[in-house]
Amino acid sequence: MANARTLLGVVHLRALPSAAGHRSMDEVLGRALADAEAIAAGGFDGIVVENFGDAPFHKGTAQDPVPPDVPAALALVAHEIRRATDLPVAINCLRNDGVAALGVAAVVGARWVRVNVLAGAYVTDQGVIEGEAARLATYRKQLGCRAEILADFLVKHAAPLAPGSVQAGARDLAERSGAGGLVLSGSRTGEPVDVEFFDSVRSAVGGFPIWLGSGLGVDNASVLWPRCDGAIVGTALKRGGRVTAAVDPERVRRLRAACPKGKRR
Repeated sequence: MANARTLLGVVHLRALPSAAGHRSMDEVLGRALADAEAIAAGGFDGIVVENFGDAPFHKGTAQDPVPPDVPAALALVAHEIRRATDLPVAINCLRNDGVAALGVAAVVGARWVRVNVLAGAYVTDQGVIEGEAARLATYRKQLGCRAEILADFLVKHAAPLAPGSVQAGARDLAERSGAGGLVLSGSRTGEPVDVEFFDSVRSAVGGFPIWLGSGLGVDNASVLWPRCDGAIVGTALKRGGRVTAAVDPERVRRLRAACPKGKRR
């Protein structure tokens, strides 16, 4: 449905086998399924699976890809979540391994892939990351993968290497990268997007889909939810609003109630 808004809850995976904090895959899967089932029971439209617990992250570029266990684990967990909840899934392979994410998406039938840096170059806590839009487009075609690429614009925890006009940058990402939607966030995990910034991007890209990538909550849903085409929510669903905590079913229900289904205004 054109302009239908989609509310996705994030399952932040605990550390995977190659990460320093890993303990066991049974623990990873058990926590992931519990969080996913709480999100599904609260009426969300889908679930994002991401390797949040793997920090510090590999860049996820051709020169510094994530280790092979990461897409393997993402595929395993996403498959089990789909079986348990019957909800569509999205894949985000941190920090920026869009190729690995597309591979997982093709295996599990994911509907979306989030890519933090699809085009341009950003200074991040992993160093300078350059987008690989052409590489992803080629691989996506090779796979016959239909997952939509959601591309962050001015992604959180990063700064563009060559700052320029917000409106020109947003138009370039929408028109020249192969993205199916733009993702706007605050400057850090869990922080909301600035409304003036959101409206500036909207005026630049018109009806091109814009998603919220962080910071949507009950307190600002009346302002942010009507503006967007979809939202990705993680921290606001957690007990006490702590990103490392388990998903709180009551928080899920309250946010769903504050974000009614329907089209963008």
